[in-house]
Amino acid sequence: MSQQQVLPTPEAPAKPLRRDAQRNRDAIVAAAREAFAVQGLGASLEGVARQAGVAIGTLYRHFPSRLALVEELFAAKFAELLDAAEAAVAMDDAWQGFRYYLERLCELQACDRAFNDLVSSRLPTHAVCGQANERSQELSAQLFRNARRQGVLRDDVTPEDLAFVIWSQAGIIQATRTVAPNAWRRHLHLMLDAFRAQGAHKLPEPPLTPDQVERSLTAFECREHSECHEED
Repeated sequence: MSQQQVLPTPEAPAKPLRRDAQRNRDAIVAAAREAFAVQGLGASLEGVARQAGVAIGTLYRHFPSRLALVEELFAAKFAELLDAAEAAVAMDDAWQGFRYYLERLCELQACDRAFNDLVSSRLPTHAVCGQANERSQELSAQLFRNARRQGVLRDDVTPEDLAFVIWSQAGIIQATRTVAPNAWRRHLHLMLDAFRAQGAHKLPEPPLTPDQVERSLTAFECREHSECHEED
């Protein structure tokens, strides 16, 4: 006696928001984008709600956590970064690709304080646009392989050394934002010269391992959290 095949029940399509609910959501996103760009990831959600003209409860109905709102805001920027990495890997000149990717990354950092915070890992980036972030790391490693194959990148530089570019640029962008907003470009090109194979000298310390980068970020985030509580 054959068993009757049970077909899976198709999932119902997501119910569209009512017009007033969609207006509220759009207003929240617009207000959050403006507040986060200026104030960073720590921008007040109560302030965002006020600017959007909604109650804080309405904000949380649309975005149950700060992380959910951050992911909504930065999905497009992570897509831009991924497009830049794809374009860089496809370039025939490996050094041009390497430089282009870092310049585009730093440009995205410079124009938005919250994105600057995000890529310097003040929130868990694996939870924000995780697939795009993982893919950009894969492409970054490919950029290193391309540059080494063409002999334009020093042999002792690793993908983990890009953390130094991101961390240092994060501080420089914040320090010079209102005084010399393009100063980060000078620093980036000084670092790019340091990455070149030509004229390289032996480095006094080995590169960080992926585990050391992760532990450094965790320690930094703990210090930031502790200092914020002390100020409160």
